[in-house]
Amino acid sequence: MTDLSDQRRYAEDAAVVLSGLGLPPAYGKLLGWLLVCDPPWQTSGQLAEGLGLSKGSVSTGMRMLETSGLARRVPVPGRRGHAYEVRGDAIVRIAADATKFRTFRELMERGLEVVGGEDAPGTGRLRLMRDFYAFIEREMPKLVARFEAEYPRKGNHDE
Repeated sequence: MTDLSDQRRYAEDAAVVLSGLGLPPAYGKLLGWLLVCDPPWQTSGQLAEGLGLSKGSVSTGMRMLETSGLARRVPVPGRRGHAYEVRGDAIVRIAADATKFRTFRELMERGLEVVGGEDAPGTGRLRLMRDFYAFIEREMPKLVARFEAEYPRKGNHDE
């Protein structure tokens, strides 16, 4: 990668990091770009051009970012159509939503029922996962509240 802007290199690095977590590279590139781009909103065309992605990859990646709650559609100032931006408080809002943790806990509980209950042979991994998700479900709201109490709210955080 030669002659890439710092923003593009950052987006490429984000793609590598998130690919390591099993996410498509385009998802990581789009998220990385939207975190550092100027202006903070970008149209599909700007994203495709800035990142060297196809319009289909942009569409699919942005759908994933929207669904996850990390990005949202916004009107384009002075033009028709829409653009995308990362919500400034997205990661806090996502962490505060215990739904996914509850869903995984309930899935592990169902798994325990399927194999014959908590004391059935070979259930250690299901119990551990259930207990972990129960712990996260219970503790995450406290962590988010603590973060919000400690985090200085200076200026606009792009909320």
